Amino acid sequence: MSLAIVILAGGKATRMGGGDKPLKTIAGETILSRVIARVAHPGLPLVLNANADPDRFAAFHLPVVADAMSDYPGPLAGILAGLDWATAQTSATDILSVPGDCPFIPNDLAERLEAARKTARMPLACAGSGGWTHPVIGLWPVSIREDLRAALAEGERKIDRFTARYGCATAEWPVQNHDPFFNVNTPEELAEAERLAPLVDGHGMP
Repeated sequence: MSLAIVILAGGKATRMGGGDKPLKTIAGETILSRVIARVAHPGLPLVLNANADPDRFAAFHLPVVADAMSDYPGPLAGILAGLDWATAQTSATDILSVPGDCPFIPNDLAERLEAARKTARMPLACAGSGGWTHPVIGLWPVSIREDLRAALAEGERKIDRFTARYGCATAEWPVQNHDPFFNVNTPEELAEAERLAPLVDGHGMP
């Protein structure tokens, strides 16, 4: 597997009251900085999927690609944008998609997803925790991008319905002190992430 990484930050953040969720801070660090630190690996191409003015992410020195379709059609459009970018700009055979609002995402994500995919002999893999699957967090072969483009053009918006066409393995993570795929959608969840950060970062609870 030759991998590129796509961080999805193309949503409108309506439950947060607008603005960019990945640019919110937790313990003095943006959520996006935390995501990058956990998923980036030397030599692996990394791209940010975001809409509107890309200059607001200039401090991160990452390429930025907009959704492959207009009007915020959801994460599948961001995944397609990542697949298109990986095909045009890299030699990757697969992309790893991660949301830009998950500050505690595991740093062994790609390895465990690939192991689950191989074990299940399925082309796709996504993360799971606490009895829930997280289809936006997954491995996608670039070979499916035209199928995905056609599905979006036909009105498909649900990730799990699209992945069911192929078969999607699930790599499970335990939920102990926190859910590793906790995501920040509301001001209340941002406050909870602030509370959890010292525990997750290994410094104990405040």
